[in-house]
Amino acid sequence: MEITNAHLPASARFGFWAELVSDQPARMRLTSAVASRDFVARASLTQAGPVRVAWFRSPPAHLSRTWADVRADDPGVYQLMFVTGAPLWIEQRRQDSGLVHGALAMFDLSEPFRGDVPDRGHDTEVVIAQIPHDVLPLPVDRARRALAVPLAASGVGGVLADLMTSIRAHGADCAPRELERMGRMTADLAGAVIARRLDAYGQLPVQTRQDVMLARILGFIDANLADPRLGPAAVAGFHHLSLRALHALFRQQDGGTVAAVIRRRRLERCREDLADPRLDALPVAAIGARWGLGHPQGFSRAFRTMFGMAPGEYRRAARTGKHPRTGR
Repeated sequence: MEITNAHLPASARFGFWAELVSDQPARMRLTSAVASRDFVARASLTQAGPVRVAWFRSPPAHLSRTWADVRADDPGVYQLMFVTGAPLWIEQRRQDSGLVHGALAMFDLSEPFRGDVPDRGHDTEVVIAQIPHDVLPLPVDRARRALAVPLAASGVGGVLADLMTSIRAHGADCAPRELERMGRMTADLAGAVIARRLDAYGQLPVQTRQDVMLARILGFIDANLADPRLGPAAVAGFHHLSLRALHALFRQQDGGTVAAVIRRRRLERCREDLADPRLDALPVAAIGARWGLGHPQGFSRAFRTMFGMAPGEYRRAARTGKHPRTGR
């Protein structure tokens, strides 16, 4: 769901936005020093199983929630933010995050909080994972130790930030079952990031740790698809796993083989490139080689098997405006 107030008269935009924010997913209060000027804002919401991923872009504003708000409406939800726009800060439980930018931070809607964007010259932009208390794989009393604390968007935190951003960008094209899985993976990764911050990673459930390892591996695969040397041995070696342990993890968690996952993701990248008119000057074989599929006949055969037509046919069909059905 995409939402904006840009279509409203300028005088009505802030009031509309303040009412929207006050109900997503619980009552909050929004004020802004620029409310009297042109307050154009945008948001999107994607339901990924038990987790809702929200994206907001708006002029600077101050957000707060009081005990009266909590008593009136307590959804039992954490708000985990990845901040990419103007730096912001949050305060909760007498903890102040300081300015957060390019990093993660979390607050709990079951307690009062305050948040603000001091920079009045730039829009704030955040991707938020709204995670119910009972979905995060950590007890509430432990998770609350990480409220209003900056969390690095690197390592596992980087995988988490990438997943949240991908759900926001591509969730509309995913099936409900895929979104369910990505939502639960988001919660598991959030639990891992928080547990590492609290030096409590070993206390996470075994299943969560396996999910986190799989997410790290898939992130590594995506980052190295263009390397023709990428294969099960390279993946296992980078993550200090035996090939047997790697294959067992994929059988338990993904239901496929490592090689099949690598091939599928390479073919998906090729499909995206073939649909991009800016890359028309690249021959079909060069598209395959660009993503580690250097044997033209093998690339064409694998693409036809996965998508039901040869790469050249797909490219021509994509140019007609009658976008072909793809995937199985």
